[in-house]
Amino acid sequence: MKKSIFTLFFMSIMAALFAQAQSYDIVIRGGHVIDPKNNINEPMDVAVRDGKIAMVAKKIDPAGAVQVVNAEGFYVTPGLIDMHVHVFQGTNLDQTYMNGPNSVTPDGFTFRVGVTTVVDAGCAGWRTFPDFKRQTIDRSQTRVLALLNIVGEGMRGGPFEQNLKDMDARLTGEFAKRNSEDIVGIKLAHFNGPDWTPTDRSVEAGKIADMPVMIDFGGSNPPLSIEDLFLKHLRPGDIYTHCFAQLGNSRESIVDPQTGKVKPFVVEAVKRGLILDVGYGGISFAYSQAIPAIKSGLYPQAISTDLHIGSMNGAMKDQLTTMSKFLAMGMDLQSVINASTWKPAQVIKREELGHLSVGSEADIAILNLRKGNFGLFDYTGYKLETDKKLECEMTIRAGRIVYDLNGIANPVIVQNRRSRR
Repeated sequence: MKKSIFTLFFMSIMAALFAQAQSYDIVIRGGHVIDPKNNINEPMDVAVRDGKIAMVAKKIDPAGAVQVVNAEGFYVTPGLIDMHVHVFQGTNLDQTYMNGPNSVTPDGFTFRVGVTTVVDAGCAGWRTFPDFKRQTIDRSQTRVLALLNIVGEGMRGGPFEQNLKDMDARLTGEFAKRNSEDIVGIKLAHFNGPDWTPTDRSVEAGKIADMPVMIDFGGSNPPLSIEDLFLKHLRPGDIYTHCFAQLGNSRESIVDPQTGKVKPFVVEAVKRGLILDVGYGGISFAYSQAIPAIKSGLYPQAISTDLHIGSMNGAMKDQLTTMSKFLAMGMDLQSVINASTWKPAQVIKREELGHLSVGSEADIAILNLRKGNFGLFDYTGYKLETDKKLECEMTIRAGRIVYDLNGIANPVIVQNRRSRR
């Protein structure tokens, strides 16, 4: 009797241990893992359980897994982070990016390109952020974070974004600090006056909130000095977006049009901690700026799209097309992945994101580096021809497959969060 009880107890313990060791929600097999934070760049398997990364190893037994993903021939990376988008979409036709028609709904444009986290770049100010949280942040499957506009109304357009009286550093900084679960920085954009006041108030708000500031520069008329911006107004960790824009006045670009080389003060500012963000946009990226920078070894810390209705059907297209352009210009694949995952996570101080560490939330992109003949052009009409382009095969968000292009999961399980009859 004692032997029988002991045997049953032993068998139950072994069964529980076996089930714990073997049972995964998803096992991704045969892929080449690129995880810059953990310095992984080799074939590895990845297991997911309860929405978290459970294991990353050379071989993981898939027995008992609910789904097995065949990633042979593909790259497995952390879910991509697009650090500059506009997703406060609304129906107020007299507004622009703030609850207006120029922004887009995130879930329609993220998962199909491997993006699991976006940062809205200043659509909302402290006065309009509650509406943005209620109708976009809280309703999206994509993780939506935000940069809070220094303008209380946000990107409402026209005179609203020129109103110095609505640029309150204290109100903005304190609001951002109180809502730091969703807000990761301060944003200044679209100001046209030759005045440093908006920049300095944005930096002051960033100091109050202990957050970085993103500056959309170059609209001032007459122009302000970009050298003064970098060396006298911004702090280490602050972000210069649209960094490869080709603007009319040479003082406003990072490449000297006479020499074709990156201006020395730009290199100095980056060494001091200035962050260069692509923020591709509609007309905010030109090869004339990017190619000399990449050839000189000056890489952006964040590859981002500036996604909105004016950019997604132009030269920009999407996150993966933008990343493919940097591959074509000479960046290696690991650096491109780093600038789309771990580095932006560090820039926005969300270091729980952008990697595949065991125990971290299972946000994963499975990418195909497709071979062929491709033309990658900018808004000026300059085109690079390349033989490779990134495409998304699968996206996993918080441990759930949310996009599977070719049914590489076995079994295929279609999960619609909001079904329609």
